[in-house]
Amino acid sequence: MHTRSKLFTTTALVAAAVTVLAGCSSGGGASDAVAEKAPSTLEGTVSLWHFFSDREGDVIQSVVDDFEKANPKVKVEVHAGQDDEKLRKAIAAGKSVDVGLSYSTDVVGNFCSSGAFRNLNDYIKRDKVDLNQFSDTVRSYVQFDGKQCAMPVLADVYGLYYNKDLLASVGVTAPPKTLSELESIADKLTTFNADGSIKTLGFNPLMGYYENAASHYGPLADAQWLNKDGSSAIGSSKGWTDLINWQTAYVQKIGYDKLQAFTAGLGQEFSGDNAFQTGQVAMNMDGEYRTAFIHDQKPDLNYGTAPFPAADGHEDQYGAGYITGNIAGIAKGSQNPELAWALLKYLTTDTDAVVKLSNGLKNVPTTKDALHSPKLEVSEQFQTFLDIAENPKSATTPPSPVGAGYQQTFEDFWRAYQADPSKDLAKGLKDVDQQVDDAIALTTGP
Repeated sequence: MHTRSKLFTTTALVAAAVTVLAGCSSGGGASDAVAEKAPSTLEGTVSLWHFFSDREGDVIQSVVDDFEKANPKVKVEVHAGQDDEKLRKAIAAGKSVDVGLSYSTDVVGNFCSSGAFRNLNDYIKRDKVDLNQFSDTVRSYVQFDGKQCAMPVLADVYGLYYNKDLLASVGVTAPPKTLSELESIADKLTTFNADGSIKTLGFNPLMGYYENAASHYGPLADAQWLNKDGSSAIGSSKGWTDLINWQTAYVQKIGYDKLQAFTAGLGQEFSGDNAFQTGQVAMNMDGEYRTAFIHDQKPDLNYGTAPFPAADGHEDQYGAGYITGNIAGIAKGSQNPELAWALLKYLTTDTDAVVKLSNGLKNVPTTKDALHSPKLEVSEQFQTFLDIAENPKSATTPPSPVGAGYQQTFEDFWRAYQADPSKDLAKGLKDVDQQVDDAIALTTGP
């Protein structure tokens, strides 16, 4: 599964938040009260809404089948192919949604604060669910404002992919560990056509190319998104300034227009014509899921994986990376919350279930037992992402009432700035902070 977390505009996120709030304020759902004891026998019907389809949908169904076999009096009605927007609307409209599985951690702040997903704290306490089985980073993206309204369902972890043959052709046998080393190696592998246009790139630094996103770069410099009070920390975080200065200088060295033209001519990211898989780009930022694409589309590619290089001056961040993933929760209007919780707990904490999902979807497990299970299928390249997942300095994007809105605001600024870095960076980042804070205030109210 490739990452499905698409950045929404701030305005769209605010509108979605208002929609969900309006839909959930009408009531009509089952009581939020949690029984003192879990039912001794599970029986009844429970619905599961998820976004997967085709082969991936079959993987989800196989794990649901296991749950039904273990609980023969339970029937799970599966609604596949339901993206986040459909899930939002269904919950707001009061449709029969028990468990909703989202492709993005960015919905957590909104779904927790609006009540679209139930607070799971009482279930977790009652059933003595050990949250320490999840890393601090993973735990952080299923909680908001003291409420845990979601559970993690596998993770996407980002690192460096490098073409071993191409690096060896310029005498490089080990992946770079700093951004300056990355740039030095990439320069040796970048070639131009007779007309000056780019023929091949060692690394494409253009923000917006494939997985080049601010969120994925942040952990390389310990860059911070939000302050403890939820306000924007982007302008005051030195890590962002260091990353932007490196990236924009590199873009200007190659040529912004040349990079734009080259990137526009590349194959689609998730097709067999992916530029890394064709050899047009020697090194890429990408997630663990790329190992599955390469296995299917370019099995003879001689490649390696490693943590993405740390920003210079932040070398102690090497080994860390960005983590995000799928999350699931119990919808506000669930008519059978005990069954919903049982299914949710099974999908997210049962070691065999988590391993089966990981092996089928080729994503990183989120529990410690699953990460070290002998049943987990692990290649040398995939192991890199398991290591990054367990690195204490790996990070994610924090939940916010505006969802991914704060990320989109910053991403829009960065993409514009890389085209013209003559503008005042400090002032631009201060403006980003103001826009983010205004959007949060609009959503949360006074």
